[in-house]
Amino acid sequence: MTEMTDKDRIWLQHYGDWTPHHLDYGETTLLDIYDNNLAVNPGKPATWFFGRSLTVAEIDRQVRAAAAGLRALGVRPGDRVAVALPNCPQHLVIFYAVLKLGATVVEHNPLYTTPELRGPFQDHAARVAVVWDKAAPVFERLRGQSELETIVTVNMIDEMPRTMQLALKLPLPMLRKKRDQLTAPAPNSLPWAMLLSPQLGGNGDDVETPGEVTRDSVALILYTSGTTGSPKGAQLSHGNIYANLLQGKYWVPGLGEQPERMLAALPGFHAYGMTMNYALMMLIGGELVLLPSPQMDLIMDVFKKHPPTWIPGVPTLYEKIVETAQKKGVKIEGVRNSFSGASTLPVSTVRRWEEMTGGLLVEGYGLTETSPIVTGNPMSEHRRPGYVGVPFPDTDVRIADPENLDRTMPYGEEGELLVKGPQVFKGYLNNPEATEKSFHDGWYCTGDIAVMEEDGFVRLVARIKEVIITGGFNVYPAEVEEALREHPAIEDLAVVGVPRGDGSESVVACVTLNEGAALDPEGLKEFARERLTRYKVPRTFYHFEELARDQMGKIRRREVRDDLLKILEKNEK
Repeated sequence: MTEMTDKDRIWLQHYGDWTPHHLDYGETTLLDIYDNNLAVNPGKPATWFFGRSLTVAEIDRQVRAAAAGLRALGVRPGDRVAVALPNCPQHLVIFYAVLKLGATVVEHNPLYTTPELRGPFQDHAARVAVVWDKAAPVFERLRGQSELETIVTVNMIDEMPRTMQLALKLPLPMLRKKRDQLTAPAPNSLPWAMLLSPQLGGNGDDVETPGEVTRDSVALILYTSGTTGSPKGAQLSHGNIYANLLQGKYWVPGLGEQPERMLAALPGFHAYGMTMNYALMMLIGGELVLLPSPQMDLIMDVFKKHPPTWIPGVPTLYEKIVETAQKKGVKIEGVRNSFSGASTLPVSTVRRWEEMTGGLLVEGYGLTETSPIVTGNPMSEHRRPGYVGVPFPDTDVRIADPENLDRTMPYGEEGELLVKGPQVFKGYLNNPEATEKSFHDGWYCTGDIAVMEEDGFVRLVARIKEVIITGGFNVYPAEVEEALREHPAIEDLAVVGVPRGDGSESVVACVTLNEGAALDPEGLKEFARERLTRYKVPRTFYHFEELARDQMGKIRRREVRDDLLKILEKNEK
């Protein structure tokens, strides 16, 4: 098909006056915006962690020391360094330290199990991993199963205020329990403090960005699965992420024109959290309010002591904040702008949020492979509840006939959503076949079914890939099924999502049992927890005599889900 022109981009009519139709991305890298922020804002606060602040210059000193330490461990331009950390200052530091060396960050969920990480580690072959000390045993087991040699461990308590550090040392049961939630001994590892010590690599004053780092260099690799459940490493370049940052900055009126406190409740190992917090803060000179997990007591404490102005999140997060704030009488006004993704945003959530904050909350859409945002609702009266908005600047979207991707569907008719834009990834690591399959004539095939209205607004209808979205995280049914299929009681199963009131889904398993076996939900959950991180473990197990299949005998998950919903509906009556 011919290239789109502005005449074809019917959605441009909905852009705010502050959003240009086209942007100049130049040759900018993430290190350029890092260096610029350091030059312009050295004394400004960069992070706030349980009450302790670090300035941009203080973060830079740690970044340089960490980069020098990594260099002493043998990290060179083009190498990959694995990172598996909750949100904490050390996470921000290591991200930019790796980039400073011209290397690539590979982000992982610190709660993943060894079986979940084995494939990705064998794929990216990182020799150094910087991980949460509580997760060290998981990575220790990867040493003999991958190229991993050195494990650097981070104790988050080290970056908390001194008074909090001292309190956590007291021998009181309640404090001991809190300490055990935050940290654990990691004997066979290199402590973070040692990585930063002058004895290992020097203070890093001589660390200079290699000249070969360009906008096309891979900055970040994130693992994402498909219908096969086999994780693939999506390679995001400096230019991909910077493009999405610039698009986002100009989407939100006034973002960065006044001091911004950015609530980092979304994890940094997720494309959304990494781009909209860890990277955006450098572009706009913002202060990152870091939370290791989105617990409501922690978030309420932030609103009382250090209220944020910018919150990227998922519907569940906004729902819980509103409910908890109302229950506890905590004021949450002052959040100027919030952006929601990952699952459908209920209209009632938008209304309650905007009443209580006085700011705007709009919904968008994206994927790991698009750095991540593709579309957003206009931050104005033109937004449309129930829709994921219109394409970002320089982003083309079309709805294609799934049977013939060259044919664009008429307005108002369903088809597969295809996207082109500067934020679309470079391809999957070591997987040219999967990369080729995911593109059609230069368009990235999202695997999502959508409708475009005649004025350019996009509405999501279904997911071809059958991804379950729970609490903002993607769960791939095939991966969960593969882990559970090893259980001796299970003959066969289908993992599906059951809708929840907050717009996300609960992961459930519909199983057929081997002869003589009984359904033991708690036993099955325990079995799953040993192989999967907690949010992937099915909440409920349902016994089926048989599961819906196609003519080839393959289980049809959508039909199984429909059958289950009918049973649940019948039981409610």
